[in-house]
Amino acid sequence: KKLVLERLHTSIVLCSVDRTKSIIMSSFQSRIEEEIPADFHMISGCDDHQTSADVHNISSFQLPDPQGRAGGACTAALLQVLYRGDSPQDQSSSWVDVLRQMRRNLAAMGYEQHPQLSSSRLIDVNSPMRITNGHGGTRRAVLIGINYVGQQGQLSGCHNDVRNIAKYLSSMGFQQHNMTILMDDGMHEEPTYRNIMEAFKWIVQESQPGDTVWIHYSGHGGSVEDDDGDEEDGRDETLIPLDFQRAGQIRDDDLLKYLVKPMKRGVLVTCLMDCCHSGTVLDLPYNFYADGRQTSMRRNEDFDMGHLMEIAAFGVTMAMASDLAGMAAGAAGFASAASGGGAEEILDECCVIL
Repeated sequence: KKLVLERLHTSIVLCSVDRTKSIIMSSFQSRIEEEIPADFHMISGCDDHQTSADVHNISSFQLPDPQGRAGGACTAALLQVLYRGDSPQDQSSSWVDVLRQMRRNLAAMGYEQHPQLSSSRLIDVNSPMRITNGHGGTRRAVLIGINYVGQQGQLSGCHNDVRNIAKYLSSMGFQQHNMTILMDDGMHEEPTYRNIMEAFKWIVQESQPGDTVWIHYSGHGGSVEDDDGDEEDGRDETLIPLDFQRAGQIRDDDLLKYLVKPMKRGVLVTCLMDCCHSGTVLDLPYNFYADGRQTSMRRNEDFDMGHLMEIAAFGVTMAMASDLAGMAAGAAGFASAASGGGAEEILDECCVIL
């Protein structure tokens, strides 16, 4: 009788613990959906502590009619999965299938980086990968490729990445006039700090419920000392614009504040970040790591809900209009310190250039 009572007590305790966990998770998800209205999915080329490769010859990835020989390993590996022959993938593959195939493609070419999926929702990674919001709505894109022409740490494949992604998106129904392309190639608007932030402002303001958004960044990524205490590891992940030595880097806090948080509910956003230290560059609450061991999406234990609530109180929409003009100038003052050892050092240490 005592044994029965003990087992009954244990069962009650376990049920209580499970129920408590369920309530906590449900509350967390509800708060996330309130504070991040849009559905964001981000594929990053590696985790926060890895570097991403710039490949001199992407013909080995067997893309249909690749735009140039050089390119980013992550972009090429994803496109290899998304294409079937010379046609776009029918999107029947699941998220886990896509990321693990990306990992196999990278490993076959000798790259050790592990692709990662981050999301604003706790999605089933075994469900079909979805990058378009049905057949309705407008499809828009911001595509950024930075080769840092003439600078130390110059890359060779980022422009080709943008061209290849633009070609794929065109096959998926994206119209050229709804694509903002930033490249340092002398033919497009330059990917400066201000222009990148203006492009994010444009796509946030224009996108409406039912629309589809694709954001692609190919360039250097960085990791700098956290300036507001919201990072567990004490580091902010960054995108490095063309004029980073003067204007500074774009921190993950900035991306959360000006891109993720203000995007409207009902917009489906897919981001491809082909850069170093990109695992949590959007500061999203859930992630899936394609290392072959993780089988489901998990809550990001380092996600700072308090920081998200601070951003909610900031008043993003109004502040964006009034503050954006001064952001680049304001960032210049800490650009050198934020680089963690000099602006030029970032480009030496950030990426593996093969």
